[in-house]
Amino acid sequence: MKIVVGLGNPGSQYAATRHNVGWMVVDRLAERAGWSGRGRQRDSSNVVMGRYRGLDLTFVKPLTYMNDSGLALRKVLAREHAPLAELLVVADDFAIPFGKLRFREAGSHGGHNGLRSIIGELGTEKFSRLRVGIGDPGGGAIDHVLSTFAPAERQRLDELIDAAADAVEAWAREGTSRAANQFNKFELRPADTERLAPAGDVDGPPGPDGVRRTRTGWRRIRPAEPGAS
Repeated sequence: MKIVVGLGNPGSQYAATRHNVGWMVVDRLAERAGWSGRGRQRDSSNVVMGRYRGLDLTFVKPLTYMNDSGLALRKVLAREHAPLAELLVVADDFAIPFGKLRFREAGSHGGHNGLRSIIGELGTEKFSRLRVGIGDPGGGAIDHVLSTFAPAERQRLDELIDAAADAVEAWAREGTSRAANQFNKFELRPADTERLAPAGDVDGPPGPDGVRRTRTGWRRIRPAEPGAS
């Protein structure tokens, strides 16, 4: 049984943020397998499992906030009696340009609080992870990871999530090293500037009063929950 854990934060206010890329990838995989909406809540996670294209897979979305991801993952691994060799964690990474993917078989948390929690709970850095590039924050890291994607990024986000889902399938079939050889050189196509709305027109950053224009009207941005970053 291969266990794929996508990191993110619960709550609709986080659903489209950069920090929830891991959830987006797991959701795409569940959609491909026809398992959307079939997840069960247990062990502080949303879990769905089954057989897909000859693979026995478990998809996990921790329902703790990001800072406590390790608590949920430890419970899932204990229930499934799964060795770390069968685990892949999918997480965002602002040290990687938007649109790039990076597999690693081990390593430090790199400042990612979800990975920090997992390493702390498991007591080891020796587990595979797929890092999905969300771009350089250029300023405050917390504000960046909890922000939504820019228009040029949203235009290509679906393709990035598909590529990451393909990468997870490759990992499940061939292992981390071979999947890395294939996907660590992946590059997303450039944005089509003719399709972009004027900067700040829709879904831009919130103004000084915390209000952002969206496609359905003006919305006040809720403050982040403790532990979300």
